[in-house]
Amino acid sequence: MEPRFAIALITMNVTLSPILTRLKQELTDVYSDRLLHLTLFGSQARGDADPGSDIDVLVVLKPPVNPGEEIKRTGKAIADLSLHYDVVISIPYCLFLPLMLDQVAAAFERQDYQVAAQLLKELLKRSPQDPWVQLYVARLQEVSGKAKAAEGIYRQLLKSQTNSKLIAQARQGLQRLGGVREPPKESRAIAQTTRQAASANPGFMILSAVPSEARSELGQRFASVMNLDLYTAKALLPSRGWKLYRAGVFAELQSVGQALKAAGVPVFWAATSELEAIQVFHVSHFSTLEPNPIVVCKNDSGQLGSLTFSWSEVTQRVEGILPIFSQVVELGYRDRPEWKDKVEDYAHFCDLHVRSRRCILRIHDSRYNFKQGALASFEADTIRQRWNHLLTCLTQQLSQAPILSDFTAFSETVDDFTVPLSRLKPQLFLSRAEDCYLDSAFHLYSTLAFLKSSA
Repeated sequence: MEPRFAIALITMNVTLSPILTRLKQELTDVYSDRLLHLTLFGSQARGDADPGSDIDVLVVLKPPVNPGEEIKRTGKAIADLSLHYDVVISIPYCLFLPLMLDQVAAAFERQDYQVAAQLLKELLKRSPQDPWVQLYVARLQEVSGKAKAAEGIYRQLLKSQTNSKLIAQARQGLQRLGGVREPPKESRAIAQTTRQAASANPGFMILSAVPSEARSELGQRFASVMNLDLYTAKALLPSRGWKLYRAGVFAELQSVGQALKAAGVPVFWAATSELEAIQVFHVSHFSTLEPNPIVVCKNDSGQLGSLTFSWSEVTQRVEGILPIFSQVVELGYRDRPEWKDKVEDYAHFCDLHVRSRRCILRIHDSRYNFKQGALASFEADTIRQRWNHLLTCLTQQLSQAPILSDFTAFSETVDDFTVPLSRLKPQLFLSRAEDCYLDSAFHLYSTLAFLKSSA
């Protein structure tokens, strides 16, 4: 990934520009892909620097980071640059905390506890009080057999934190540690299946919405099967749409799912291999709409072709909106630079499920060619107007096909599953600076709907 230079709210002067360009090149030569960001801050970033002001640049690196070692590696180059331009360049080195936390989560996911311990050691030096760091420290203590220490951290987090996701994970940690009661036979069967599972075929498990009148009873059943307290169990059950509940080895998910289903909990699951077997065609445009539609489309290899089908073959339609982000730097407390994600735009998608062909026709507002085919004659000022006209035409032709448009609610449940989602090819083509797990989340949502309607 090309490192970015972020400058907040200034017009770069002619002297500063070549200095920063040279600095970026020098650091890229030293660190290559370990260099994530360079951020100008302080008086130079604010635009109120005087001729003698330092040039303050924050250097963000992939771990591990040892500031002393980094200064040794770059000291001569920085000194030479400072002498050449007769300026003082001040460079603090830091870790990119969210990235490290993702790496810790990935290490726990693959049960690589040695790597997790190394990363947490570095994080504890930098951010010892961060609650997410503390949560992963507790998990490490848990898997190391230090149950008492883990329990103490989990309970402290429950007392001091308000983040619902963190609290839920801390509660789950306490449940894993132990409880007082013997796990019910369903839970023992699940654990046994997990240990004996020979196949590493991954999969996903979904909880469906539970009506309010059934929440109390189903919460008790859910708690019994999963060995949870009632409060946590009821909090996990969704009140609308679908909730991504688990990801992991398919054999384990199947065992858990069967136990939950037998207890009446609305749940379904699918193997990643099943999801990937569904072919996706990316629609360029409709050549004709009537009597039988013809679409010009590409497969996932980019090969262009056409497909003729009947509107009656379309079993359902899935719609979703995905945010397009850009990263900006804003000056925070005491003028410290802070990276923030800003939504620049939204990408609209519409999937047509053709069950008899075992395929999905994926339509994307920014990639649909409105100047060709059956809709070319429609005049409009914006792509959004053309897109709305396309959806109207589809609604007229597919009046009997159900529409699933609750992806936004589903996307709010996937934040804890970025690692398994990253392994699922999203089958979307969005112009992003970095991969986004929400792309895979939409593909997961659509393909799960396809399999569920086919069951």
